[in-house]
Amino acid sequence: MKIGFIGAGKVGFSIGKMLADHGKDVIGYYSRNPISAEKAAEFTKTMQYLELEKLVKDSDILFLTVPDDAIETVWQQIKQYPLANKMICHCSGSLSSTIFSDIEKTKAYGYSIHPLLAVSDRYKSYQEIPKALFTIEGSKEKIQEAKKLFKDCGIKVEIIDQKVKTRYHAAAVMSSNLIVGLIDAAQEELKKCGFSDEGAKMALAPLIKGNVENVLKKGTKESLTGPIERNDVGTIKKHLETLDGINKIVYEILSSRTLELAEVKNQNCNYSQMEKILNLCN
Repeated sequence: MKIGFIGAGKVGFSIGKMLADHGKDVIGYYSRNPISAEKAAEFTKTMQYLELEKLVKDSDILFLTVPDDAIETVWQQIKQYPLANKMICHCSGSLSSTIFSDIEKTKAYGYSIHPLLAVSDRYKSYQEIPKALFTIEGSKEKIQEAKKLFKDCGIKVEIIDQKVKTRYHAAAVMSSNLIVGLIDAAQEELKKCGFSDEGAKMALAPLIKGNVENVLKKGTKESLTGPIERNDVGTIKKHLETLDGINKIVYEILSSRTLELAEVKNQNCNYSQMEKILNLCN
């Protein structure tokens, strides 16, 4: 199965390199920016395509590794070419395969294939991809072939329903990008205490790493510690009196969510006073 890439950004580089390194027949890249396609082809030891139609013709599987807003535009371009029996894939976390409108008329098969990973570097992220779970949804006719493509590379794959794609992506954002925002808020509060940028980062590092490792090892409920889990109402009151602005709002909302977890963990503990002071965010 010959695999072509339309788009030569971080995701295109990384997935193409990973597939090529595992012996898959990656044939090359096309991009609106010829220099990007040239660099991707050089990195993956494949070809640069200067004509979109030629890449479409040569490929059995096409990955549209372009920005989300461009996927539909690219699809409208390529659907004019013969696509019968080809697999058309995008790698958006938020969009489903329904973005490939009227694909059944082309006799091709559409899929969204998403690595649950922050792909941040064109030249290094391919090394991390095998650690990630990939989710796939789309046409049932060849979905097992799409799954096998990645399982052959040692990657864990989960087939999901297109109806849950947006909720799935929201969960990914919560566990990735929103954590970055939360850590930034914590660093900001430490800087108000006199820490330098670097000092705040280094101070929080063991706490962040330790919590993540515990959650991954023991689960969220068993990893929960701190004043909410201990039902330390006085401490939470002082925090709410001290914090302000958006950081206070973040603290209130996440405290309410944490309280729900604490109540599950410690069912014999009376958290009624804690519930009252956190009603501010309800």
